[in-house]
Amino acid sequence: MTDETKYLLPENKIPKVWYNIAADLPTPLAPVLHPGTGQPIGPDDLAPLFPMALIGQEVSTEREIEIPEPVRDVLRLWRPALLYRARRLEQALDTPARIYYKYEGVSPSGSHKPNTAVAQAFYNREEGTKRLTTETGAGQWGSSLAFAGRLFGLEVDVYMVKISFNQKPYRRALMEAYGARCVASPSVETNAGRAVLADHPDSNGSLGIAISEAVEMAAQRDDTKYALGSVLNHVLLHQTVIGQEALLQMEMADDFPDVVIGCAGGGSNFAGLAFPFIGRNITKGEKTRIVAVEPAACPTMTRGTFAYDFGDTAHLTPLVKMHTLGSTFVPEGIHAGGLRYHGMSPLVSHILDAGLIEATAQHQVGCFEAGLTFARSEGIIPAPESTHAIKQAVDEALKCKAEGTSKAILFGLSGHGHFDMQAYTDFLAGKLEDHAHDDVALNEAMSHLPDVAAE
Repeated sequence: MTDETKYLLPENKIPKVWYNIAADLPTPLAPVLHPGTGQPIGPDDLAPLFPMALIGQEVSTEREIEIPEPVRDVLRLWRPALLYRARRLEQALDTPARIYYKYEGVSPSGSHKPNTAVAQAFYNREEGTKRLTTETGAGQWGSSLAFAGRLFGLEVDVYMVKISFNQKPYRRALMEAYGARCVASPSVETNAGRAVLADHPDSNGSLGIAISEAVEMAAQRDDTKYALGSVLNHVLLHQTVIGQEALLQMEMADDFPDVVIGCAGGGSNFAGLAFPFIGRNITKGEKTRIVAVEPAACPTMTRGTFAYDFGDTAHLTPLVKMHTLGSTFVPEGIHAGGLRYHGMSPLVSHILDAGLIEATAQHQVGCFEAGLTFARSEGIIPAPESTHAIKQAVDEALKCKAEGTSKAILFGLSGHGHFDMQAYTDFLAGKLEDHAHDDVALNEAMSHLPDVAAE
């Protein structure tokens, strides 16, 4: 182990390929099904929403997929991203554990999301797309796609979950500064939004509702495609630059993680860090523990069912097999808006079902406590989403202290919290509460899972 506190790779170490974990899975993913026929879909079924290059990546089983040079050229604005040894946090916790974190808050929009936004904007531009529609929860994805769309000359319309639209006005302002249009969801612009408002006029919205609105709008114009910031295979693929860099940086530190931790809402941040390590577990027989952390208010992996479900509330999207709480489930309005999604990535769900990773849930008050401990030690205000990974890392480090063991812990710091200061203001004022999921609403939502014949 070295005595350094930060590990910066040279620019020529920016990954040249994305790592596709589908090539190394012990068993293949369940097929994606057409929402109308229930039969496996083909590329033509997805063509109204995505460019063919991304559809190809979605179904690919090649282990490595080349990153186009125009994409790498943009990534050079902030990559390679630093990996830190959190020595001051270790001291604050008085733990023998060695804590590392991979920091993605150095991107222009302040999170990991541009890693895929840039790639998606590039492929859409190459195939003649003029306009992108999307959804966003806390706003990291919406601001990232707005940034990427501006670079590649695309119009961007963002449907932002209403509770986050109101909680995080500066995220909205950032999207508009990049030139995107930001709309609170549910809105009156779409059939999906109007239907929700008719039944629930005061709806806080959800990612499932916002996805429905964005997909509906994309389907109305031939020059428009839909972009998703998490969940899908090609999105997770693009994020693997994080874990590939982390592997090299752990070599620089002359150390290797015993446990890798990431927060998980739809799965992109978690997968970006964890998939390259999981790949080594599968192909090299290594034993790194991999832990996905979700909010207790939206416990998709720890409370949900592994079944076929729609990715959106209005049932416009294909059916995918994933851990789900039911497409109509609307979580409580916690500040970690990026983790308020009813489903989990099919890839992450499949890997969890195979026993290759662990999943746990954390409450928001404990997460904010851990986030402030981290900030007061390391100086970085973490995004509310990232505090879930920090809380788990703190728990692991304190367990090492109790047991007198020294383990290496690596977690993903997916973004900074500079646009989330109202959340910290509320926490410091004692206004934040822990929200357990609503069992009645959850059971109701899961009672409506689509009836899909056994495979």
